[in-house]
Amino acid sequence: MTDVQKDRQPSDAPRQADRPWLIRTYAGHSTAKASNALYRNNLAKGQTGLSVAFDLPTQTGYDSDHVLSRGEVGKVGVPVCHLGDMRTLFDQIPLEQMNTSMTINATAPWLLSLYIAVAEEQGADVSKLQGTVQNDLIKEYLSRGTYICPPKPSLKMIGDVAEYCYTNVPKWNPMNVCSYHLQEAGATPEQELAFALATAIAVLDELKPRVAPEDFPALCGRISFFVNAGIRFVTEMCKMRAFVMLWDEILETRYGVQDPKFRRFRYGVQVNSLGLTEQQPENNVYRILIEILAVTLSKNARARAVQLPAWNEALGLPRPWDQQWSMRMQQILAYETDLLEYGDLFDGNPAVETKVAALADGARAELSNIGAMGGAIEAIDYMKGRLVDANAERLNRIERNETIVVGVNKWTEGEASPLVGEDGGIMVVDPAVEQEQIARLNAWRAERDDAAVAAALAELRAAAKEGRNVMPASIAAAKAGVTTGEWAQQMRVVHGEYRGPTGVSRSVSNKTEGLDDIRDAVDAVSDRLGRRLRFLVGKPGLDGHSNGAEQIAFRARDCGMEIDYEGIRLTPEQIVEAAKNGAHVVGLSILSGSHIPLVEDLMERMRAEGLGNVPVVVGGIIPDEDARRLRAMGVAKVYTPKDFVLNTIMMDIVALVDSKAVAAE
Repeated sequence: MTDVQKDRQPSDAPRQADRPWLIRTYAGHSTAKASNALYRNNLAKGQTGLSVAFDLPTQTGYDSDHVLSRGEVGKVGVPVCHLGDMRTLFDQIPLEQMNTSMTINATAPWLLSLYIAVAEEQGADVSKLQGTVQNDLIKEYLSRGTYICPPKPSLKMIGDVAEYCYTNVPKWNPMNVCSYHLQEAGATPEQELAFALATAIAVLDELKPRVAPEDFPALCGRISFFVNAGIRFVTEMCKMRAFVMLWDEILETRYGVQDPKFRRFRYGVQVNSLGLTEQQPENNVYRILIEILAVTLSKNARARAVQLPAWNEALGLPRPWDQQWSMRMQQILAYETDLLEYGDLFDGNPAVETKVAALADGARAELSNIGAMGGAIEAIDYMKGRLVDANAERLNRIERNETIVVGVNKWTEGEASPLVGEDGGIMVVDPAVEQEQIARLNAWRAERDDAAVAAALAELRAAAKEGRNVMPASIAAAKAGVTTGEWAQQMRVVHGEYRGPTGVSRSVSNKTEGLDDIRDAVDAVSDRLGRRLRFLVGKPGLDGHSNGAEQIAFRARDCGMEIDYEGIRLTPEQIVEAAKNGAHVVGLSILSGSHIPLVEDLMERMRAEGLGNVPVVVGGIIPDEDARRLRAMGVAKVYTPKDFVLNTIMMDIVALVDSKAVAAE
C-alpha cells in the first residue's frame, strides 16, 4: 500500500459486520404440497427463514368444505385442515433448525399445536423450536377481520399461548403485536405506535398474574412486533426509533423491568402494501426498496426479520420469480453494501431527534385516551373509528392531489410494462385445488379414530369452559386428528362468535370537497324513487380487508345515501336476503381473489329472488379477463385499485339507480 493510499484510509476502520436480519418471503398457496416445494426452493435460493401465509378458511377457523370457504381455499395462503396438512407443509424441512413465522391469529393456538405435533413427529427437541406466531387478535377487530371469538376470551387465548411457550417452547415468540395492518387501514404513525403499544399493554396485563414475578421480565422479552414501513422514509425511520424508545419506557416504568436485555424492541417487518399501485406496477420496485431502508439503516432500530411484497402484489398473487426478485433486493442490501459494517447513522441528528420526540408525544396522548377508556379491549370501537377517519383523510388527500402517487394522480401516461406477460403478471390458483383439498379432508376424516377425536374435542371444550390453558388440549386434539374447523367450533360454542365494529355508523361528515353536486344528484333520484336511495355494501366470503368497503360506505353516507353495511364475512345468501329490504344497488368488495365463484352465486340468487333488476357493482383486485367475465354475468360496474376517485364511483352509482328509475316510469 502506498503512502497516499494509507492517507486515504478512514481513521476508524469498519468494525466487524453485524449479522444480517432474517430474510423471508411471505408465502403459501393452493396446497400444502405445492407450498412445501416453494419453501424448499426459496431456502435453496438463500432465504434464511420461513413466513407462512395461511388461507382465509384456516385463518378464520373453517374447514375447506364449509359454506363460507367456497372460492377461498388456497387463494391467499395454504389450507391447513389437520395434522396431515401440516406434516406435508413441512416435509423434509427440519423444524428444530428452522426459524418459522406463522401469520395466524384467531386460530393461533391450534396452528401452533399442529406445528409442535409435527416437530415431535420429526423427533425435534420442542424446547429448541424458534419462530413466531402472530397471535394478535386486537388488530383483527380493528383492521384485518379474521377474528372468531369476542375480545376478552380471545385475549385469554393469547395469554394461553404465551404462558405455554414460556414454559415449554422458550425460544418461541408467542405473540407478535401487529401494527402492520393498522397502517394498511390508514393509521397515522402516532396511531400505529399507540394502538400497537396499547395491544402489548393489554397482553402483558393478562400475562403478569400467570407467572412468578421473577419470571415476568423474561416473558416480556419474548413479546415481539410486526411492523409496517411506508413510503415516507424519514417519518417511518423515526417511527421505528420512537417504537424502541416507548417500548423501553413502558417496560421500565409500568412493569418495572430493570434488565435492558428484556426491554429490547424486537420486530419483524413487511413493508407497505397499501401504497403499491396497479397502475405502472413496475414503480413498486422503487417503493419497496425505499421502504426497506427505513427499517434497516438505523442500527438501533433495525428489524430482526424482513419480508418484502412483490412488485405486482397490487395485481394478484406473485409468482415465484417475483418473490425471488424481492428476496434478491434484501440480499443485495445485506451482503453487497457496507450497511452492516457501521453503527447507527442517525444518533445525534437533530432533525431525527425532533421528529422522534413529536411522534412519541403524539403516541403518548393516544395511549392516555385509550387508558382512560380502560385499555385496548374496551377501546376497540374508538380505535376502529379513528382508523376509518384517518383512512378517509388519506384518500381525500390523494383525490385532492395533495398527496402525489406517481402513475396514479400524476404522471399517469407511460409505456406499457414489459414485466406483465400473458399470465397478467400474477399467479392464478387452479379452481380444482379446492375440490382436491376437500377430497383430502374427507379422506382424513374417514381414516381417523372417531372415538379419539370425540374424546379430544370433549377435553378441549372442557378446558375452554373451565378457563384452563387450551394449549395442552389443543396439541392432544391435533394428534388425535381433529380438524381446524372442529377446533374453532369448540371455541365458538364456549365463547360465542364476534361481529366487529364497522367504523362507519356515524353522522355525515362535511370534510370531503366536491360533494354538493353528488348530494344534489342523490336527492333528485331519491325524489324520483319516492324514498332515499339505498345502497347495500356487502363483503361476501372470508376476506377481512374491509378498508375499501368502509371507505365506500363512509363516502356514500356523506353523499346522502342510506347505507346498509353489516361488516365482513357474509354468505351470498345473507347479502341477497339483505337486498330484499329495498336496496337500489348492491356493492360487493372482494380482495381475496374469490370474486368469480362468489359473484356468480350471488347473481344467481338475486335473479331467483326477483332482484335481477337491482344493479350490482364489484370492487377488488380483479384482472381484466375476470372483469369481462363478471360483466358477462350481469355485473354493472367493476372497480379495481386504479379507480381511486371515490366521487366518480358515487356518481356512477347514482347514474345506475337513476337509469333504473327512469326505465320503471
